[in-house]
Amino acid sequence: MSEDIARDYLETRAQFLEFCAPLCNEDYGLQAADFASPPKWHLAHTTWFFETFILKPFASAYSSAEPLYEVLFNSYYNGIGEQFPRPQRGLLSRPTVAEVLAYRSRVDAAMVDLLGQAGHAERSAIEERVILGIEHERQHQELFFTDLKYSLAVNPLLPTYMERSCPGGAAPPPLAWHPCAGGLVEVGFIGEGFCFDNELPRHKTFVEPFELASRLVTNAEFTAFVVDGGYDRPELWLADGWAEVQARGWRSPHYWREQDGQNMEYTLHGLQRRQPHHPVCHVSAYEADAYARWADARLPTEQEWELVAAGQPGPRGGVDDGVYHPQAASDTDAMQQLYSECWQWTQSAYSPYPGYRPSPGAIGEYNGKFMSNQWVLRGGSCVSRADQLRPSYRNFFYPQDRWQFSGIRLARSGAGNE
Repeated sequence: MSEDIARDYLETRAQFLEFCAPLCNEDYGLQAADFASPPKWHLAHTTWFFETFILKPFASAYSSAEPLYEVLFNSYYNGIGEQFPRPQRGLLSRPTVAEVLAYRSRVDAAMVDLLGQAGHAERSAIEERVILGIEHERQHQELFFTDLKYSLAVNPLLPTYMERSCPGGAAPPPLAWHPCAGGLVEVGFIGEGFCFDNELPRHKTFVEPFELASRLVTNAEFTAFVVDGGYDRPELWLADGWAEVQARGWRSPHYWREQDGQNMEYTLHGLQRRQPHHPVCHVSAYEADAYARWADARLPTEQEWELVAAGQPGPRGGVDDGVYHPQAASDTDAMQQLYSECWQWTQSAYSPYPGYRPSPGAIGEYNGKFMSNQWVLRGGSCVSRADQLRPSYRNFFYPQDRWQFSGIRLARSGAGNE
């Protein structure tokens, strides 16, 4: 077990540096919005996590290279102390990229030494926190891509993170509906291995009969909504969603562009021809909900999504494929694109499961304190690691958020016994 954890730790840390390899030095400080963070900050914060929650409490000989890093790279842990303002992270020209990389190397060396102490009195607690730290870093690797894409896209040059074409693929199969009888079911994490505390406890819930769409909504299908005046019809929108449309001037998904009469889409592989068969991506929950209403359907609840996903093949693809853009449905599974292309909005508010209790101390701030005003997304995306995903994984964002790789899977009520 200890050797596996040490291997996973080093592999995860190395993978983040591999993702950063295409960057130029100037890219490391990009922060185009308050909700995004610069690549350099992500590299430092994930290091701060291991230093703060593992090395400082468990490695007696360890001392921080710079005590003020505790402030600069603390994200939201009030139990730890003061935090540098999130909207100003892009102003941190110092420490330099080289100094952040040296910080990572110093912490990595101390972590390897600590993990090599098989007889440490707190061995079990150390391993538990290292596993959480690895999962935390993988989440920030995903945020690295979403934040970087947002920041690069504000540049009129529309820079390319990595040169690669995004082929359109064949037309997906017609949308089919997977029936589920519902009833009194159990949801939440089950089995061995890691899960976040917000996936627990496993509990019973009642689900009415429903149907879940076999694949994600495509660009072509969403275009029909746009052409039909979807952004001009208030009857399709939740009140807060309609207010966002008016205030922000939304007319299409976030990265859609029109150039020289061509339908284009900005991707991490540069500005490319918008492919009709690709899943529509970078839509808010409000847009997803309005489209579902227009399509005479609805968004699934998170329980419905999990109930169907639990009976399907596990995650595959994702960021390890090296294509950082969602691709057209192509497999023959009854349920397609559950994990590898876009996070899927549900209609469920992000709230605690019955009996939920956050972990004690500052580390308990990881999930629980965000259970307000956010919506749950399920599945995974093209920039998620497949081995981090599972049916019970709960992602969560504000319903107006569009910079994540978020798409649409439809549901319908009834007909579950057909």
